[in-house]
Amino acid sequence: MSVALDPTVEGIEALLRGIALVLKKRGRDILADFDVTPPQFEALLTLREYGLLTMGELCQKLYLACSTATDLVDRMERNGLIQRERDTLDRRVIRLKATPEGERVMDQVLEARLKYLAVVIEDMSPEQLRHLAESLQALRQRMSTEAETSS
Repeated sequence: MSVALDPTVEGIEALLRGIALVLKKRGRDILADFDVTPPQFEALLTLREYGLLTMGELCQKLYLACSTATDLVDRMERNGLIQRERDTLDRRVIRLKATPEGERVMDQVLEARLKYLAVVIEDMSPEQLRHLAESLQALRQRMSTEAETSS
């Protein structure tokens, strides 16, 4: 069944899809210079953003099945990117955190990504950049809110 949409919505969706594709490709190119996969990098970023997380919390934030996240975390732990820690208040709870090596890799990858983005947007005016940032922030907030309510 086809749903007729406003052409503006269709155009925005196509632009977002195109941007996501370029970011995915360029992100993989950048990660190829480091010993980390895209899902591992996302896990590291999530730990940086939210701090110590349980496996269940990480699964929820990454939208992964627990078995998939467990395999991911096991590989990251073997590679020295993250470590498991017992919760200080409840020893039954295991929390995940990035190691110094994980932090170092994350910093280097983010620096490379920021350099790429800086080149892409270097010809935009301060007003264009401000408007872009505000629009992206509003879109992200609305999408995050919708994702939370539909879960």
